Amino acid sequence: MPAPCDIGWNMWLFLLFLVVPLVEIALFIQVGGLIGLWPTLAVVVLTAIAGTFLVRSQGLRVLGQVRGSFERLSDPTESLAHGAMVLFSGALLLTPGFFTDAVGFALLIPPVRSAVYHFIRKRIRVETVTYGRRPGPGAGPDDQTIEGSFEEVPPSRRDGPSGWTRD
Repeated sequence: MPAPCDIGWNMWLFLLFLVVPLVEIALFIQVGGLIGLWPTLAVVVLTAIAGTFLVRSQGLRVLGQVRGSFERLSDPTESLAHGAMVLFSGALLLTPGFFTDAVGFALLIPPVRSAVYHFIRKRIRVETVTYGRRPGPGAGPDDQTIEGSFEEVPPSRRDGPSGWTRD
């Protein structure tokens, strides 16, 4: 029997899908009571529009970082994680609500994304497996160049079997 604190991922997702809409409804009621229906709806639409532009600019910046890490042949893990968080923040900002907007805008701030990345990285174990030597520049002194020659085969001799296999 699992410990009382040992809740599986399914239960966490269930709680997330239960609590977030309840928080959003409560915030809509509170904000709508303070500023009225139409201003509340206007704020929701404006945050979605502003979020779209911010996600686009942050996404392009992160895409440049991913490209740079590939060009430098360095580990792109953090840049890819930032890209995933920007994508997730875009989904949150397009979801109507104040709580999801707050989390979405927070994920657009690079230091917040870095903190989330380091928090998650401490809890995930990554293993890599390689086979043979490393490809690419600087692979090592074992690089071998194989010299060879070739003969251009005219089209008339290309008809029929290649001669490499027996029928």
